[in-house]
Formats: sequence, C-alpha cells, structure tokens
Amino acid sequence: MNYISLSLSLSLSRSLSLALALSLSLVRFDDCMENEGVVFQSGDARFSVGTDGSIYTQREVAGLSGPVQFTVTASGPHTHVWETTVKLALTGQPTPSPPGNQVTSASQYTLTHHHHYLYSPRLPAPPTVIMFPRQREMSSKVLRRQKRDWVIPPINVPENSRGPFPQMLVSIRSDQDRNISIRYSITGVGADQPPNEVFSIDPVAGKMFVTKPLDRERRSSYHLRAHAVNMNGERVESPIDLYIYVIDMNDNRPEFKNQVYNGSVDEGSKPGTFVMHLAAFDNDDNTTANGMVRYRILSQTPHSPIPNMFTINSETGDIVTVAAGLDREKVSQYSIIVQATDMEGNLNFGLSNTATAIISVTDINDNPPELTSRTFSGEVPENRVNVVVANLTVIDRDQPHSPNWNAVYRIISGDPIGHFTIITDQHTNDGMVTVVKPVDFEQNRAFMLTVVVNNQAPLASGIQSSLQSTSGVTISVVDINEPPYFPTNPKSIRFEEGVPAGTSLTTFSASDPDRFMQQSIRYSKLADPADWLSINNTNGQIITTATLDRESIYVKNNIYEATFLAVDNGSPMASGTGTLQIYLIDVNDNAPSLLPRESQICERINRNAGINITAADTDTDPNVGPFVFELPTFPASIRRNWTVSRLNGDYARLSLRTQYLEPGVYEVPVIVTDSGNPPLSNRSIIKVKVCPCDENGDCTLVGAVAAAGLGTGAIIAILICIIILLSMVLVFVLWMKRREKERQTKQLLIDPEDDVRDNILKYDEEGGGEEDQDYDLSQLQQPDSLEHIISKPPGVRRVDERPIIPESQYPIRPVVPHPGDIGDFINEGLRAADNDPTAPPYDSLLVFDYEGSGSTVGSVSSLNSSSTGDQDYDYLNDWGPRFKKLADMYGGGDDE
Repeated sequence: MNYISLSLSLSLSRSLSLALALSLSLVRFDDCMENEGVVFQSGDARFSVGTDGSIYTQREVAGLSGPVQFTVTASGPHTHVWETTVKLALTGQPTPSPPGNQVTSASQYTLTHHHHYLYSPRLPAPPTVIMFPRQREMSSKVLRRQKRDWVIPPINVPENSRGPFPQMLVSIRSDQDRNISIRYSITGVGADQPPNEVFSIDPVAGKMFVTKPLDRERRSSYHLRAHAVNMNGERVESPIDLYIYVIDMNDNRPEFKNQVYNGSVDEGSKPGTFVMHLAAFDNDDNTTANGMVRYRILSQTPHSPIPNMFTINSETGDIVTVAAGLDREKVSQYSIIVQATDMEGNLNFGLSNTATAIISVTDINDNPPELTSRTFSGEVPENRVNVVVANLTVIDRDQPHSPNWNAVYRIISGDPIGHFTIITDQHTNDGMVTVVKPVDFEQNRAFMLTVVVNNQAPLASGIQSSLQSTSGVTISVVDINEPPYFPTNPKSIRFEEGVPAGTSLTTFSASDPDRFMQQSIRYSKLADPADWLSINNTNGQIITTATLDRESIYVKNNIYEATFLAVDNGSPMASGTGTLQIYLIDVNDNAPSLLPRESQICERINRNAGINITAADTDTDPNVGPFVFELPTFPASIRRNWTVSRLNGDYARLSLRTQYLEPGVYEVPVIVTDSGNPPLSNRSIIKVKVCPCDENGDCTLVGAVAAAGLGTGAIIAILICIIILLSMVLVFVLWMKRREKERQTKQLLIDPEDDVRDNILKYDEEGGGEEDQDYDLSQLQQPDSLEHIISKPPGVRRVDERPIIPESQYPIRPVVPHPGDIGDFINEGLRAADNDPTAPPYDSLLVFDYEGSGSTVGSVSSLNSSSTGDQDYDYLNDWGPRFKKLADMYGGGDDE
C-alpha cells in the first residue's frame, strides 16, 4: 500500500524572506515496506525534501510576488515513481479557486491525496477541486520509467440524504482550461450506466452533483471516470478514476431469521454448558457501529429454580447455562426473550429486535425405577404355559416411553430351570410374570422369585440404584387333575403272524401323575382298524380276538398299530392315549400264484418261442422264491404237448413240445412251489391261445379269430356282411350325387337367389278388442247355404256368398316344364281365375244401415286421384332383378 499525505500550512510575508534550511512542512509517504530506500526529490531548486519527508528551503527566498508551486517526487526499489504538487501561498494573497467552490483562507491551503483509502468513521472532507494529474519523466541520466497516475481520494456521500438535490460533490478541472475551452463528462455505473443519472456533471464548470438519495444497502460504492475534451471532442487529459463511497447510516434494525428458536439442554447440566445459538443480521455496515449487533436476555419463563438460569454471549449469540439445578421433572421447558441491538448494543441510539428461544430440558436417566411393593404374589395352574400369573407395577419419574423410562425386569433367583419370564407392558411399563415352561404341583408347590428392575438406558453418572428396584414374588402352583400317561408310548412288541384268538400279547398300563390323589384308571380301545385286539378295562391286558395276519391291508411295513385310552376318575375326569405297535413276523402261510394268467403262442414249435412265466407270493423272504415250476402228470396230454424250462429262480418258460398244435385256446395247469419252510405249492391255470403266425412270429388276424373258436364258415359270413354293408354305403352315395346333379340341371324362370315365393297363410279367427265385444262374429264366417242368410234379421253386416256351381278346372303344371311354357301356364291360370265365379272375392249384395246425417266427415266421392295421365313404370327397372319380369310386362306397354 503506497500513499503520500501532504499537508502544508505556511504563511509568508511579502516583505520577509525565508531563512535557509527553514522546515516548512512534512510530506508523508508509505510504500508498505517501511520506506526503505525511498528518495524524495523537489522540482524547485529553492526547496529540498529530507528522508523523513520534511521540506526545507535551500537558500534565502526573497521577493516572492505570488504563490509558489512545485512538485515532489518519491521513488524507491519497492515502488514506482510518485509525485505530488506542493503549493505555498503568501500571507494576504488569496488562492484562486474554481467558481462554486468554497473559499479557502488566503494564508492556508490543505490538499490530501490517497492511493489507497482506509475507511475511518472520521474522515477529512474530499478536495473541492480535483486536478488532472500531469506526467513527467526522470532525468536522462536516470532509468526512464512511466509513473503511475495519481489516484484521487474517494468521495464520501452519506446515504439517505434529504437534499436539496442536485447536491454538489466536487469540481473537476484541468490546468489547460486557461488556454482552451474544455468540456467535462463522467461515465460509469450511476452516470451513463444503470442506474442512470444518479450522478451528473456540469460540462463547462466541471461541477459533479448527486441527483437523488443513495442507499448503501442497495449499492455501497460507485466507480466513475472523468473525461476532459476540447470543443472538437479531442481528449485533452487522460481520464481519471473517481470512487464514490456511500457512508452508512443506521437505518436498518437487526433481523432474526426466525421468530422462535428451539434448543435443548440435558437436565442436570453444569454451568457453562452450551445450549443453542441465535443470530441476527443487520444490513448496515458491519464494520461500523451501525451493523455491530449485541445480544441480551430480556426475560426467562419460568423463574425456577432461579430467574437467571441462562446467559447469552453478547457478541456471538451463544446461550449457555449459568447455574446448576435443571430438572426436567420440575421444569421441562423454558421460554427466553432475546433482544438484538445494533450500535454495539447502545440502547439510546441503537435499533433493536427480539426473538423467542424455547429451551427444552431433555431427560436423562436420573430417576431409577421403583417397584410399588416389596412383595408380589400370584398363582398358576400346573401344566399351563403362556399365562400371566402376576403383575408387577413400577414408578419412574423420567420421560415416559423413553429408554430412561422403559423398564426391564430380570429374575435373579428362585427359578433355576427357567419356568418364568417377565414381559414388559409397552404402555403401562408393568412387568407381567409369564409361565414359559409348565410347572408340576407334585414337584414344586410354590416358587419364591427375586426380581430386579432397571431401565433400558443406564443410570446417569452419579445416580445410584434404589433399594425399591428389587422385590420378591411368590408364585403358588395350583394342583389340577392331570391325565394318565403311558410310560412307554408308543409301545412295540413282536409276534409271529397267525397268533390265534384269545392269546395274551402284553399289558399296556398307564400311570397317574397325581400322586397325592387316590384315583383309579380304566382302559378302553380307541382305534383298532382290523378289530384284532381287546383290552382289560382295569389292568390293561391286551388279548387277541382274531388271528393276526401280516398280509392284511391294515398292516403297514409289517407293523400293526392300535390306540388305547386311559381315563381316571378325578373331577373332572382326565384321559390319556397310548399306541401299541405289533411287529408281525412273517410265516409261510401263502402259496405262490402263477403270472401271467393268459398268453398266446404260435401253432408250430419254435426254438425261440415260448411264454415266460413267474409267480407272486404275498409272503416275504425267506418264504418266497426261488420258485419251482412243473407240469402235472395228469392228464397226460399236458406233458405230451407242453414243457416247462427253468430260466432263473423266479422265472420259467412254457413252450410247445410237439411240432404242431391245432389252433385254439388251451388251459395249461402249472404247479408253483415256493421256498418256505415248509414249502407251499399251488396249481394254477394259464390260458394259452395257439394261433397261426406270420414270418415274424406274430399271430395273424385270421389265426387269432380261429384261435378264439370261430370256424371258417363263421369267418366267411362275417366278411360277406362287411362287403354288403360297404356296398350299401356306396350305392347311397351315388344316389345322392345323382340327385344333386338333377337339381343342378333344372332351369328356373329366375335366379334361385331371387326366387321369392309368396304363400297364403290361414290363421284362426280372432275376436275384436275391448270396444268390439258387441259384434257378431258369425257375420264374418263363410256361410254354407243361403237359407240362414235369408232368415237373418236385417242389420249392419256383410255377407260374402259363394255361388253353388261346379268349380272351374285350372290347368295342371307339367312335372318338368319347359322354360318357355311357364309364361303360358301363368297366363292360362290367370285367365281361368278371372272367369271362375266361385273364386273369391264373391259378388254379393251388401246391405248397410242408415248412419244418419250431420257427419263431419266429407264424402268419399270427393276424393280424386292425383294421377293426371298414364303411370310410368320405368322405375321398376331400378328395383333389381326380382322386379325385372314385372318391369318387362308393364314398362313396355306402349310397344304392345
């Protein structure tokens, strides 16, 4: 940071001269490097500048006729070349000033330039006249170096000024305005850039004005550039930078982001414990007192245990505890009003705002749970589980339904096996003593439990457990009538099958667990699928009632099961069941049977041909195979025609012994013997069909039929019937095709698709409606004679009379008419119908009653046809092919 501060205050007498080496003033310069190596040079040989910035006269100065002005240059290794202008005014001689500026004392002139401006609450006023800086070069003997332009001191403007506007800020002029006419202008934000016209300048006088009040919170500074040009628009001076700072005023209150803040602190916290932080923001300048906020607590609610439990850091807004004694069980929440004031907390000049801090005292586990009683009691029926036998109640002053409040119960003695557990009720925090293993009255009549209760969360530091956290629980066991039980269940015994009825197998008895009750037990059969057993109802002896058969369907895997019931005579009675399993050892009591029962074989002997046979035996090893297959000796034809050869222990082959055997069905007896001790044999019959075979050794169809017992004549008859049936079907098919062909050869007058035949349908006569019930329906019937017509009384009726004459003969339509004869046939029929007096409608005399006069209906005779000429039937041609014939008949009437 480099700056030069020059302050001159000198009074010179016209009649006096300055003494040599007289210290006139002091030039202050700072290059931020302690001015090491900085050299000052004066532009006037009559004056010199010392290393400390003091200005001295080099020789006597006499005969001064006006102010003295010269430049002072500062240069060094760490800085560029800087220069400033020093003006010395004579006493009694006024210093010229631009129009509109404040008049400066004739004997004093003050000028201050800053390269960098550090804000201070108390600042000197900006210069009334700002001169465009001039550039110079170093001596030719010194390294030529372009100096920096002077940086004009910033212009400070207070915000929210009340005017009047426009308000002049400063005058800008060039020292060349003595020779030429100059026009001044400013550019930048606030001048010719938005927001426009905040600042303006007199182009001739160079006076710069502010046109409206400024708001530092919207914009704190402006950077403008001043320009000087001649009347031709040519630049006369280099533009200079103007910095305008808006001076802050205390026009904004501190604002809290929220009106209510929430914080928390543990109960029992020590003094100085941090609670929460509040912050207020002031839009004013925070480097000044206007934006420096200070905090304080206005009130605390409630005042327990003391009114000032909390304090707040006035600068940071941190709230901390002041005193000990926070107890959630007494006061769970505090409400604190905090005030924020700017101007560093000055209540006389600062603006304030308030917010509320809600401080919740959070719970810690500083209250151990306490059981409400030193002893609890309950009772439990024996052999019952998942029942609550006692309820333990507890008191805990900590926050409900939190880990500091939730109780955990433990049984520390009195239940070594673990019959009981204690479950905590989540809503009431009670302990429910529950049975998890059944208890036996005969073993334990009562239990003395010691229970301790704790919280889910450990106790806070320094808190001891209460003596009331331990209690005794007495559980009495209630004796109930327990059912008898079979000590061995199921009970297994082994017997050979075939045990006869009445055999005692075992004694299946039950025991009564109620040793302190004198009770008797009675037995009964609950399940006996084959009904083979019985039990003695007093001692449980099992006796067979039928022969035990291992091959029975009720025996599974050689085991037969039966279930028995034991009932005591207690109150109420109790029963228990037991299962008896009888393992039946197999004996050879079933002879083998031959498989298969039927087969077929070729009529001629074949070395590879034969029937593989085996045997089935319901017994098990060793009473089954290997089997022995043999043919009986009687009748002798069996062994003469057949032979059996052994294949292995379970299979043999039955084949022909003779070269040829007549086709047919033969019953061949075979004797099968098992390997039991003693062995059992069985004579089985196998039906063998002997039939002719083809080259593959398979029976032919004819051969199979012949083998089934049908003769040649029967076979021929069956074949003839089949041929006749097929012939009938063929004839029927040919007849249907011929009939279809005849239908297709017939020609019709019109296309079959357009054939519309009208039929006259005769319906039964129906009576009139509700208004026509008085009519005589007989008048509508066709009379059979004239006598009853003449004898009828006159009335309103119509009688159609059929002449009693022979009926006309109509032409008969040929069976297969020629298409050209159909039209003649229709014309002849029409002519006969027109000349037939017996064809309806009949000509008759119609008699009507007089209906009277005065009818509002006009005469029918007044109706005329709307046709004025012959009707045109050409439209019938447009009605399609069905009306084509009709169109030909009527449409061509003119030609006929």
